[in-house]
Amino acid sequence: MTSPLVASHLSKTYKGRAAVDDVSFAGRSGRVLGLLGKNGAGKTTTIKMLLDLVRPERGTAEINGRPYSTTVDAARHVGVALDDMSFLPGATVRFELGVWATTIGVPPVRVDEVIENVGLREHVGSKVKSLSTGEKKRLSLGIALLAEPPLLILDEPSNGLDPVGIRWMRQLIRAHADKGGTVLLSSHILSEMQQTIDDVVIMQQRVLFDGTLDELTSRGASSLEDRFFELTGDE
Repeated sequence: MTSPLVASHLSKTYKGRAAVDDVSFAGRSGRVLGLLGKNGAGKTTTIKMLLDLVRPERGTAEINGRPYSTTVDAARHVGVALDDMSFLPGATVRFELGVWATTIGVPPVRVDEVIENVGLREHVGSKVKSLSTGEKKRLSLGIALLAEPPLLILDEPSNGLDPVGIRWMRQLIRAHADKGGTVLLSSHILSEMQQTIDDVVIMQQRVLFDGTLDELTSRGASSLEDRFFELTGDE
């Protein structure tokens, strides 16, 4: 299997404290990789290093064999939805997606397709600031999907979604991987992650586990939640 996403020995400190310490893993084609850890474990910093939003002090991060910042037409290769994503002041759903479509260089018809796919048809004229947290998550995902990229990097995509929305998100992520795409998924909802991911990295500044979900849970003999707390010291 190919690895379109590779983190190699990433390290970052803030004010003398290690936020990320020698973290390595790979995301493979046709797989969903879960990046798990407690608050402050370094997950978001790791994702931002992958996207060249934070510079590592040591190590490298590569997407399709090169740093994200040097990737031509990056949005056509990588769809990104971060937990702290911001939107244009006063924009409607359609306008926000339209601006992104123009920036990326995809046809306007793709905006309507995405609005339908992420379930925002009833909100096309709504101001983004009036949307619920879950609806904003759907919009963030829509932006990530505009160019139909093979790699998705999603930070807490289920935050604010109701049970119907969570199930919809899981099915969308699985379908993307089943078509050969790659997904890096960070989430605190361990029960949901167990139903979604193929591979798992558990980190607490450093990597505590890197392998398949089956390996971690002994093919279902243990739950992801139980193994997570065993490894992070919160049994």
